[in-house]
Amino acid sequence: MVQKIIVIDDDPTGNQTVHSCPLLTRWTPEVIREGLDDASSLLFILSNTRSLDASAAAAVMQEICRNLKKVLADGGVTPLFVSRSDSTLRGHYPVETDVIAETLGPFDAHFLIPAFFEGGRVTIDGVHYLRENDTLLRTDQTEFARDSVFGYSTSYLPDYVEEKTNGRLKSNQVARISIRSTVEEYLELLMPLEGNRCVAVDSRSYEDLRVFARALLTAVADGKRFFLRSAASIISALAALPPQPIPPDEMWRLRRGDASGLVVVGSHVQKTTEQLEALLGEPNVVGLELDVNLLPKETTRVVRALSKEVSNACAKGKTPVVFTSRRERGFPSTAERLAFGQAVSDSFIHLIREIPSSTAFLISKGGITSNDVLSGGLEVDIYRVVGQIIPGCTLVTTPAGHRLAELPVVVFPGNVGGPDSLRDVYRLLTKNAEG
Repeated sequence: MVQKIIVIDDDPTGNQTVHSCPLLTRWTPEVIREGLDDASSLLFILSNTRSLDASAAAAVMQEICRNLKKVLADGGVTPLFVSRSDSTLRGHYPVETDVIAETLGPFDAHFLIPAFFEGGRVTIDGVHYLRENDTLLRTDQTEFARDSVFGYSTSYLPDYVEEKTNGRLKSNQVARISIRSTVEEYLELLMPLEGNRCVAVDSRSYEDLRVFARALLTAVADGKRFFLRSAASIISALAALPPQPIPPDEMWRLRRGDASGLVVVGSHVQKTTEQLEALLGEPNVVGLELDVNLLPKETTRVVRALSKEVSNACAKGKTPVVFTSRRERGFPSTAERLAFGQAVSDSFIHLIREIPSSTAFLISKGGITSNDVLSGGLEVDIYRVVGQIIPGCTLVTTPAGHRLAELPVVVFPGNVGGPDSLRDVYRLLTKNAEG
């Protein structure tokens, strides 16, 4: 049977360590079958549940899992399911893992592996860290832990599980796997697991994860039923892919001619704001602010005005950079924040649907923003993941029959890269096109 790693991704950035595989933005049985028929050992299904409330996220996950179960019943595929989420521990845990266990189970264990080395995220002795230069900072001491929807108080993973499950799973019920040097050592720990045991896995480097991944796949081949709640690095380790076919410094060749591109920026983290400021210093870009204070009441007028400004900039050979107001608004409730987020999403979706057919490339900054671009704005069922244009930033392409055929789209997470990274991606894609 063909072994397939099936990744249900809560935003579009989980493919940020892999290449040469399909990315699905719809999950009907027909689309899933087409994705499974691809020669790649990887299949990504974009759920975008991180932008939803918990009940809506659970409903989406149930629909995806039921359709997967229906399609997989035909046989021929041995699946390894991955619930891919944020490397800074934000997301609907345990909502999504509960649905996977209930719908696609029973499982012997599920593994928490939030390491993302390209972004400096490592797990040591059960504690999840963010590496900044030569310093390790516990993620509970970062801005991510103060997220108004997905905040948490501890980055010691067993305690995190107890907190997020409201005590249903106690810290001392979470198994921990520290770093081992051989497959055999890991297998001694993996094979006895049963009853959907929750397991936190340490990892400091790709070499750690490669050894663990080989053990995990061996155990699955021997009949163990496992699934993962992870960030992106374990996916690369499991897939064991060769180097990507198109090197990053050659990706400008995917550009659709020498016309203008488009950059959209929605993420509000400080790193994104710094990157935006660097990009706006480029001589051939035009900054266009989406004033979120006018939403949702004046969404139609705002989008019409921005669409006109985008077209005007492109007609002058400039690359428009559309960005949301940098000051993040406060809301009295999670529901109101999510409703406002939907209004911002609607604005991006309608804006993307109106971009010129000559657009040469598109850069989307932020996870939810990228979902708006891929799923709502461009309205494509299946993208092709080409590879990484810089570490942690994926380039995908639209299909040949699309209105913007074979458009290169860079999915740029909000919390990835240094101060100049967004500008660097822009420069890579405009190589040999702009003076």
